[in-house]
Amino acid sequence: MEELIIEKIRKEETRNYGFNLLVREYQERVYWHVRKMVIDHDDADDLVQEILVKVWHNLSKFREDSKLYTWIYRIATNECLNFLKKKKRRFFLPIHDLEGELTEKLTSSVELSGDEVQLKLQKSLLKLPDKQRMVFNMKYFDDMKFTEIAEITGTSVGALKANYHHAVKKIEDFLNED
Repeated sequence: MEELIIEKIRKEETRNYGFNLLVREYQERVYWHVRKMVIDHDDADDLVQEILVKVWHNLSKFREDSKLYTWIYRIATNECLNFLKKKKRRFFLPIHDLEGELTEKLTSSVELSGDEVQLKLQKSLLKLPDKQRMVFNMKYFDDMKFTEIAEITGTSVGALKANYHHAVKKIEDFLNED
């Protein structure tokens, strides 16, 4: 499917059709990647739209030295991290206040309801620094290889493994509280 999308996007007469195929193929996966980071549905929905617009405007720069989805994922990851930074700055929130706001959205969200263990796991993820949470989500929930995550984030595999290890340790510590 990826080759077909790229082929359609490269030709001026089928570019719109190619982009529609791209949206149908990747929008949901991008949404859930973003949603795990920003928690709020409306924020995630807005971000996905911004990400897709950014993808549209930059398609001519896609060099095909990685998979199309990896390239889109990289854009989505950067947009998520930028969004969270802006949100902290905009409200002058210390990290624990943003964590509290996201926790409130998590516990009140109909789409993210789950059993007590799942909710505790999600709350523990919010205690992680953004980059550690991103790496944990990609590895644990999306079952990505460290090499894929390295390609997306521009980080070395060793640093990613360290981030993941630290994230797992912090999550275990949090889950063992009480």
